[in-house]
Amino acid sequence: MEDLNIARLTEEITQRVRARIGGLDVAGKILVPIGVSGRHIHLTREVLERLFGPGHDLQVYRELTQGGEFAAQEIVTVVGANGRALEGVRILGPIRRFTQVELARSDGLRLGLDLPVRRTADLAGSPGITVVGPRGTVILTEGAVRATRHIHVSPQDAVRFGLKDGQIVRARVGGVKAIVFENVEVRARESFVLDFHIDTDDANASGANTGDFAEVIV
Repeated sequence: MEDLNIARLTEEITQRVRARIGGLDVAGKILVPIGVSGRHIHLTREVLERLFGPGHDLQVYRELTQGGEFAAQEIVTVVGANGRALEGVRILGPIRRFTQVELARSDGLRLGLDLPVRRTADLAGSPGITVVGPRGTVILTEGAVRATRHIHVSPQDAVRFGLKDGQIVRARVGGVKAIVFENVEVRARESFVLDFHIDTDDANASGANTGDFAEVIV
């Protein structure tokens, strides 16, 4: 009985690992695990210290899928154009060369902001937003955006799947209310692990959860 339980546990773990890795299924479909991205903020060193004090370093809350990235223990409050606030917005590390607040469209509506859909660090002309930390407040003149839907992939997997860095594809998320997402950007880097990032609005619309699969349609 003990051997049987061990075998079952091993099979469950194997299935979870296979599910997380994704790849080509027996029919040749490209299956990519989904990572639902909640509202968060990336900070420069200067802004971090203005919010949390001189010399402050981010503390790791948990590691993220992509190597070297982590959710920090530190959180902030963001305040929109209408004076309404969202509390508990988590900082993602490591420190960046730009400060960017990534929100869902529903967040923007709550804050009175018309959020553009942008790639990472493409902030010109985006709405400003106020960020409040325990030691200070920073008023950003730009930096509040909705992130482009994107797939992280290693160059090796990109070749295996017939994808290219910067390519725009579609991604089908199955289920009772299946949705095909348009304008999904492929991002290929050596450090990347296969992952399809969508925001909470997209996840709610499709019924997707982190760890589910999307089928890439080229």
